[in-house]
Parts: sequence; C-alpha cells; structure tokens
Amino acid sequence: METFEKIKKGIHVYGTCVTSFNPLWPDAIQKAGLDFVFIDTEHISLDRSQVGHLCQTYGGRGITPIVRISRPDPFLACQMIDAGAKGVVAPYLEKEEEIVGLVGATKYRPLKGEQLKQFLSGRGEPMTPNLRDYISELNRGNICIANIESMPAVQNLDRLLSVKGLDAVFIGPHDLSVSMGLPENYDHPDFASVVEEIISKCHGKNLGVGIHFSGSAERQVHWIKKGVNIIIHSSDYALFNQRLRHDLYKIKRETGQGDYLNSNDDPHIV
Repeated sequence: METFEKIKKGIHVYGTCVTSFNPLWPDAIQKAGLDFVFIDTEHISLDRSQVGHLCQTYGGRGITPIVRISRPDPFLACQMIDAGAKGVVAPYLEKEEEIVGLVGATKYRPLKGEQLKQFLSGRGEPMTPNLRDYISELNRGNICIANIESMPAVQNLDRLLSVKGLDAVFIGPHDLSVSMGLPENYDHPDFASVVEEIISKCHGKNLGVGIHFSGSAERQVHWIKKGVNIIIHSSDYALFNQRLRHDLYKIKRETGQGDYLNSNDDPHIV
C-alpha cells in the first residue's frame, strides 16, 4: 500500500528527516522499514538538483520522498514534484488561499494561472473528460500537506482544514511553541492542549496528522497514543550526533579519562 493510501486511511506511517548524501543512507533507511523520508529545504541548504537526487534515490527504493518547500509558493511545490517528490509540505500556513495554492500545485499540475484559479474556485467550465483523466493520473498519489505551526493558524484552523484537496497536517512543534510564548517547552500543558486540539480537528476532517521531534522516542509514543498517524522521527544528523556523543561519553567515563562532558550534559540515547 502506498504512503498516500495509508495516510488517507489513518494507518501509521514512519519517516525521518534526511540531510545527507551518504550513499549508504538509503539502504539503512530501507532496512529500518520507513515509509517516507522528510527532505527539508526550508531550514537545510539543499539546492534543486540535490533535492532531485534525493527524491529519485529514495523513490526508486519504494520510500516516499516528502519535501518541505521554503515558503508557500505553488511554483516551488511544482518544482519539487517535477524533481520526484510525492508529498509537498508548505511551511507556516495561516491563510486559506495559501492552502488552495498548494492544492493546485499538488493535485492539478501542470495547470496554472487563471484557468487553475477558476477550477479551484468552482467558477470555471467543468474539465473535459480527457483533461480530468490526465490531471488525475499525472498527480496520482501526490500528498498535499500543510505545516500548522503558529497560533494564528490554530485560530483559523477550521477554515484551513476545510480546503478541499488537503491530505494531511504536519505540526511544527518548535515554531508553534515559540508562537505560544513557550519556546521548546513541549511538556507544558498549554502546548499539549493546542496539539491535542489540532489532532482532534484533523481527525474530524479525516486528515492525516503528524509531528516532528528529534528527541526521545517516548515523546513520539505519547503523541501516537494521542492520535498522530504520521511519525517524523528525528533526522540522520541528530541520530548520528546523539549516538556518537553517547558512546564517546560512555567509553571515556568507563575508562577513567576524566570529565568528558559537563555533568549536566550526559548524552543519553533518546
């Protein structure tokens, strides 16, 4: 079953953020049994050719490439799909028209301009059967995902989630916590309450919902039990960093080589 179908049916799908071009990474990720990779061009300096390489490499192994573009821009979304992405995430969405634009790019490509606006608004002439079949087949399996990561978005959530063609929501915990005045305080009850509200409203609209954490596996388990079905766990860099620091700390501590790290910075595997 494709990742798109699993998300639409509420089945759990698992992925991680990939930043590296290490040729052994795709094999390791495939062996881990992940459904998708999350390729972030908002915060990571990847150019279009690099993204295309990653999408083609992982897609060729049956691992769905999902790309976050740097800003809500339908043209950028189309570029990522042209490069091989099967899912596109637009960051910091707060307005309905931004999601409508993302739907147009992921579900109606290659239509653009006034004709696309008319189809999306329902004001235009109905598609011919040939065009409808062509558009449907060309965009089959594409996943339209909104990043919800601010309080203005939460306050406008009912309207945002009602845009036809949206498939899923990624909750951005870092930016959301900052928007709430609770930077990185992910255990604060007010933060938890807002995340639970987003999850509940996504369920009410039959939308997939995911959240990305680079910390403990226990935090992921907690939110899965609360209803998250798209699990974006950590990143290649974070996992490598955590494991290496943990192992070196243990080696130096157990061989009496002194205070390798500050006593308050014991790098537990999380």
